[in-house]
Formats: sequence, structure tokens, C-alpha cells
Amino acid sequence: MYFTAKAAPHHRLPLYKTVLCVTCALILIVNGLFLFHNLRALKSANAQVLQSSRVAERLQYLDVLVQDAESSMRGYFISGNEVYLGPTRSVLDKTEAEVRQLQALLADNPAQLKNLSQLNTLVRRKLTMLNQAIEVYHHGGLDEIVNISRYGDEKGGLDEIRLQTVIMIQEQNETLEARSARFYEEYHNALVLGVLINAVAIVVLVMFYRLVSRSYFRQAAVEYALQQSNENLEAMVAQRTEQLSVLSRHLISVSEDEKSRLSRELHDEMGASLTSIGMDIGAVMLQLQKTHPDLAAQLKRARGTLVETVELKRRIIENLRPSLLDNLGLCAAIDSYTDDFSRMTKLPCDTEIGPEIDGIVRGGDASLSIALFRIVQESLTNIRKYAQASRVSVTLQRTEEGIVLRIIDDGIGIAAPTLAKPMSHGILGMRERALLLGGTLTIRRGRGDKGTCIEVRIPLRSQAEPAAQGNETVKLAAFSSPLRQRADDRIPSLPPYSTRPHSVPVPHDPVQ
Repeated sequence: MYFTAKAAPHHRLPLYKTVLCVTCALILIVNGLFLFHNLRALKSANAQVLQSSRVAERLQYLDVLVQDAESSMRGYFISGNEVYLGPTRSVLDKTEAEVRQLQALLADNPAQLKNLSQLNTLVRRKLTMLNQAIEVYHHGGLDEIVNISRYGDEKGGLDEIRLQTVIMIQEQNETLEARSARFYEEYHNALVLGVLINAVAIVVLVMFYRLVSRSYFRQAAVEYALQQSNENLEAMVAQRTEQLSVLSRHLISVSEDEKSRLSRELHDEMGASLTSIGMDIGAVMLQLQKTHPDLAAQLKRARGTLVETVELKRRIIENLRPSLLDNLGLCAAIDSYTDDFSRMTKLPCDTEIGPEIDGIVRGGDASLSIALFRIVQESLTNIRKYAQASRVSVTLQRTEEGIVLRIIDDGIGIAAPTLAKPMSHGILGMRERALLLGGTLTIRRGRGDKGTCIEVRIPLRSQAEPAAQGNETVKLAAFSSPLRQRADDRIPSLPPYSTRPHSVPVPHDPVQ
């Protein structure tokens, strides 16, 4: 079964959802602008309050300067010490500096600038009168000053300055109150508008939340349905895979049974017929050698053809069901097959089989021996076709877990995509044979990360062990051989059944 993944179609967000999103964003932007405007208005109001307080401070300080100048002048008149004239002499510069600061602070208020101009005139007039009084003191002394003060109104100038200062402070406070009232009115309107905007935003967010929650639950329902569908599909695939695996194992068993039956029929019936034909031809050939030599020569050639037919029958029977497997056991069958493999491929093949294997196989399942033999046969066939190896080793040992079969070569190895190909019937057949016996088949890299190692592990039940072992515990020794090249290749076992390497034999003609 093959699945194709196509790109999902492009879907756009519904129009009403887009409108809600844009509306919510615009409301939040407008609310942010109003908040920024309110912040600027609050900052402006704070600046105006600070300006009013500074104006009041400057005005009071100006009044203090004038009073201090007058007090220092009177101290000078009484004591005659010119040290007292310090504030009087510096008051002009200080008052001009204060007036300039007040002009800068009242630049946005023309009425207050007019009042400041009048105050400045009064201050200058007062300072001029102070300077004139000092000049009079220098020429006429204290008596002249007393006479002037008796007829003059010195206090009136200070009262006018103080009154003008109070007027300016009061007007500044009134301006501040008016601005504050206007600011609070604007702030109240902005607050009401902000509340309305927030209410609308909350309504839009609630609507959008309902849409999102509805979409979420709908998506969750779809995902749940898809998950259920996937689980059902996985269960169906697993069930069908198990059915196919069971069918494959059944077909393997049926195929082996059919091959065994066909090989017996060929051996018994066809073998008997060919033997009878050979005996008859031999008898007739002996009678015709003296009377009809030419007919005897034809019969001799026919007998040679019959011998070739018998050999062909033997090869067919061996391919269907090795006779050594039933007569001498699994070890002899594998040993003979590897001999034939080395002779035909001229490829050295080292065979190492534990001596207890035949007893285990005879006492176990009847399909165990043929399954292991077929795995060895298929593995060597693949090595001969594809591996391009220079040496092969076949190891069959008994471990604590069961039987372990390894076929290792030093060829080019098997690529990962080849293992996953659906047409790798040989590998699938070997794996199914292992599964049929309850075992596993593993394919990995060989020694030194070269070639291929096919490992089959078949678990054994306690009743499947050979009867000759009885209740005694088999002491397993460490298996030491040239095959142990990887850390996971260490298999404890008894001394191997056969340790001789199968070298390449010298070709000869088997027909004498």
C-alpha cells in the first residue's frame, strides 16, 4: 500500500474574522492615541502648575529684593557704615535678572506681561528714589533725610509694588485654575471616551474569543476524528500485516511439505523406474555385443543418457529436499552445501558448527532444520550473486538463549534502501522463516564495518533440548575462532563441530 502526500489547498481567513481582527486592532490603536494625548495634556498641566509656582516665587523674591534694599539703606542712614549699602547697590542687577526670568515664564500670557511691565516700572521708580535718598544723605546728612521722609511717602511705593505683586500672583492662580478646569474637563471626556472604547474592545474581543474557541473545538474534534481514523487504520494495517505474515509462513510450510513429498516420489518411483530401465538396457547390451555390435553401441549411448538423467534426478531431489538433511542431519547438509558452494564459486567458505546442534535439531521442531538450511542456502546464493566477496564464514552455535546462525562475508555490503525494497523476496523469506520458529533475523555490517552479517536467533524450549543431555547442566565454554571480530559476535559454546576451512578444490571430471 502506497500513500501520496499532496500539498494542502491554500485557505483564506473568513471575511468576518478579518473584519473583527482589524476592528479590534483599530480600537486598540485609537485607545493608545487617546492615552498618549492624555499623557501629553497631563504633562502640560503639570508644567503649567510648575510655571505658576515659579512665577509666584520670582514675584515674591522681587518684592523681597526691594524691601531688602530699602532696609539696607536705612541701616546705612543710622550707622553711617557703607557696608550696609551692599544689597542696595546690587539690587538693580538682581531685579533686572528676575524681570527677565519672569518675562520668559509669562511669554504665553500677554496680560501678565503687561502687569509685569507695570511692576518693573514701580520697582525702577522705587530704586531711583532709594538712590536719590542716598545722594541727599551724602550732601545734607541724616537731618535732611528725616525732613524728606517727614513730608514724603516712602511706604507708598512699597505698597504699590506689593499690591502689584499680589495682583499678578492672583491672576496667575486664576489662569492656573482655568487651565486646570479645562484640563480636567478634557480628561473627563477622554476618560469617558476611553471607557467606551474599552467597552467596545472588550465586546469585540469576546466575539473574537468565541470565534477562536469555536474554531479550536472544531479543530480538536477533527483532530480527534483523524486520530481515531489513524488508529483504526494502523490497527487494520497491523492486522493485515499479521495475516500476510501468517499466510507467508503457511505458504513456506506448504512449499516445504510439497517439496518433500515431490522429492520422495521422485526418489522412490522415478528412481525405481530408472534403475529398472538401466538393468534391462544392461542385460540387452550384453546379449547384443557379440551378435549385433552396432546395436550394443547404441544401447551403450542410451545407457549413458540414462545415467545423466539419473544425475539430473538426483540434483532435482537435492534442490527440493537435501537427502543429507534427512539422513545425516543439519550439520552434514550445511557442510556439504558449503563444499559445493566453494567448488562452484571458487570462494573460500569457513564452516563452524557446534557438536550439539544435530541433537537439538532432532529433538526439536521438524521445520527447524529445513528453515536453518534454507536461510544458509539463500544467504550464500545472495553472496554469490551480489556480494563480490573474497571470503565467507558460516557459524551455527548453541547459546543460553537458543541457536545462533551467522553468515558473514567481506563483500560490498547491502545498502539500506535495498533492505527496505518491497521486492527483496529473499530477505523477506529468510525473515519469515525465522519468525515461523519464533526467532529474529538481523542484518548489519560485517567485520571491520565491511561486508554483511546475517544473524538468526532461534529460541529453544526446555523440552526441545536433546534427551541425551538429561538433567545435567551444559557448561558452555567461550567460543574462540577467527570469526569473532565484533564485540557482539562473542557466542559462548562448546568446541566447534567442524573447524576446517573449505578451500577451493581442484576442478576434476566427476564422470569416469
